[in-house]
Amino acid sequence: MKHTYSFEFFPPKSEEGMAKLRTTRAQLAQFKPEFFSVTFGAGGTTREGTLAAVLDIRADGLAAAPHLSCIGSTRESIRAILDEYREHGIRHIVALRGDMPSGMVEAGEFRYANELVAFIRETHGDHFHIEVAAYPEFHPQARSADEDIDNFVRKVRSGANSAITQYFFNADAYFRFVDEAQARGVDVPVVPGIMPINNFGQLVRFSDMCGAEVPRWLRLRMQSYLDDTASIRALGLDVVTELCDRLMSNGAPGLHFYTLNQAGLVSTICQRLGL
Repeated sequence: MKHTYSFEFFPPKSEEGMAKLRTTRAQLAQFKPEFFSVTFGAGGTTREGTLAAVLDIRADGLAAAPHLSCIGSTRESIRAILDEYREHGIRHIVALRGDMPSGMVEAGEFRYANELVAFIRETHGDHFHIEVAAYPEFHPQARSADEDIDNFVRKVRSGANSAITQYFFNADAYFRFVDEAQARGVDVPVVPGIMPINNFGQLVRFSDMCGAEVPRWLRLRMQSYLDDTASIRALGLDVVTELCDRLMSNGAPGLHFYTLNQAGLVSTICQRLGL
């Protein structure tokens, strides 16, 4: 089975940040990723930066996919972004509901990601390959596990081609999610999202916000290292590499790395996996 690999960046806020990202990208390009993706700020706050980063990646002859979130947006504003992406020859999009911008109370004309997927298909046919999000440990706002799987199925039936998951550390949660989606007749590729462990405090904050579970044993082990960053990184590398190996050995179609615009840990994991 051929596995695919991809790397996610956020758009830099300065020319210096863009230069650093080029260095990161050059390091990760050696692993021949299927594509690089670039995130899209709440309410489109990084719209120009997202496109600039995508075009910079493509200028190097590499494949890139912008994220597009719809919450707080109008149909016309989303149509304009899609038209702009199409004009630049972009054919791959990560379509998300996204977060409500701070201070905004109106959801806009889209409430859910499946509505965005349907709109992309309605306005641009099959031009775009559409990725959507999946939540093996369930979206923090979902009222039940069944509802969350139903939401995922709805996105796929609206026209999504494949999915990237929120990061997780429990492989069984991923395999169970895929099994349940397939039992509902959905068989698009669901690629695990992988978060390297660099700063444990930051990881816990991220995880508490997005609903990703950090196993109790891992929290306690990491906490026992206090400020010993070398030990935290070493354990993190072991845990994440073993997770990736188990996922791919048991049928995952590939891996999508949340790089946080850093190449070091991701490169080490990829090298350990023999990519």
